[in-house]
Amino acid sequence: MEAQVDEELSKLVHKSIKMCDEGQKPEASKNHNNNPSKSKGGERGKDKPGKFVLKTAKGTRDYGPVEMPVRRQVFDVIHSVFHMHGAVEIETPVFELKEVLTGKYGEDSKLIYDLEDQGGEKLSLRYDLTVPFARYVAMNKITNIKRYHVARVYRRDNPAMTRGRYREFYQCDFDIAGQYDAMLPDAECLQLVHQVLSRLDLGDFTIKINHRKILDGLFGVCGVPLEKFRPICSAVDKLDKSPWEEVRKEMVDEKGLDGEMADLIGEYVKLSGKEELIEKLKNDERLKNSKDAQAGLSDMTLLYQYCQNLGCESKVVFDMGLARGLDYYTGVIYEAVLTAGQNQGKDGPVGSVAGGGRYDNLVGMFDPKKKTVPCVGLSFGIERLFTIQEQKQRALGEKLRATQTEVFVAAACKGMVHERLKIIGLLHEAGIKTESSYKNNPKILNQLQYAEDNQIPLVVLIGESEVEAGVVKVREVTTRDETTVKREDLVTTVKQKLGTK
Repeated sequence: MEAQVDEELSKLVHKSIKMCDEGQKPEASKNHNNNPSKSKGGERGKDKPGKFVLKTAKGTRDYGPVEMPVRRQVFDVIHSVFHMHGAVEIETPVFELKEVLTGKYGEDSKLIYDLEDQGGEKLSLRYDLTVPFARYVAMNKITNIKRYHVARVYRRDNPAMTRGRYREFYQCDFDIAGQYDAMLPDAECLQLVHQVLSRLDLGDFTIKINHRKILDGLFGVCGVPLEKFRPICSAVDKLDKSPWEEVRKEMVDEKGLDGEMADLIGEYVKLSGKEELIEKLKNDERLKNSKDAQAGLSDMTLLYQYCQNLGCESKVVFDMGLARGLDYYTGVIYEAVLTAGQNQGKDGPVGSVAGGGRYDNLVGMFDPKKKTVPCVGLSFGIERLFTIQEQKQRALGEKLRATQTEVFVAAACKGMVHERLKIIGLLHEAGIKTESSYKNNPKILNQLQYAEDNQIPLVVLIGESEVEAGVVKVREVTTRDETTVKREDLVTTVKQKLGTK
């Protein structure tokens, strides 16, 4: 995952892309600062020498040896659950043809990073992993696949680092493409969200669900013109961050919606509950006349039943205020929010940590014959999960190992460097993670302290007498117990103590 492609990727983003503030075109950043000798990012100007401020680009961060074990722990949990569900892995380029991404994200399209013309092609950095997946399915004429994809995506957003909102970040996507019976793949996606968040043990959480057809039916019976459905949906999507008064103001003042229509929508989008709410809305006098709303409510009833069978319904809540503003959603939509275990921080709580939904028409947008492949999927925001996991472990005082070294080879006297290297070679040949000091004659106390500081389980200790007798001492770092074994039995003894085969 952290391979050469990621290294090249960072070079592309941090050197080739002109980072800029939201609402500006990339070219506008050239003269953003009145002082031509300095740019906003702190780089030295071309014409005049100036002070160079060494920093990461806005909205990005480095992860050092202390943070990476926490990060890897989160990735491992997500990967294990993906594999448990039988998903296969794919990978797509970090940039796409600009026309592939254009028109798929509604108002969020302004957050796409456009690249300079490369060899006659207009390219953009991927905004998410869903649209590239739909392109992949259409291009390869795939009719069904259950896939996962873990990779970096890019957004020209205003970052909030303490909330896990970055401009460069990982997404972990799981999607099911194909024609299947209603709500079975959708229920599996909700179960998967439940499993990942339960295993990470980050605190209590809620999985909010809604249905685009219910929202469309609601907008219709409230008199919203068809062309305003998506803009109004985008406004409703902000209810998790803004009070109703601000959302209503946007609907009326910015989107041009009639005030009475907005008030009528407000009566519904404040509702949340479980199956009882679904049944109540099925009998609502206004929604009774909407085929879209009734179809969506029937889907939700079936979805709840399947979630009960899968044992994840206790965390699922029907929330009429959930809209998810992306244009490609067509059916069930969902979003997971942590309700406990968060440090509020200066920017507030982290917010949603996973989201997704059904998007049945997206593949058809790329197919020459407009052939559709129904799809449903979800995405975990790894940076947000990591931010909370990091806060949790810091609060508990937990420290994860930065290395995976299993054995440290130490010498009790001088002149043992060749013997140490022989033992390292022997253990490496057996697949045992082993290291030693780079000094010819390191002090024994420094070697043992290094093993303790880095939580290395075992130390293989040698001296002149051990070399002459053809034996070594195997020391358990936590208990400091030592066992003398023949050199030919070293691999077997180490594996037994490590509990490996």
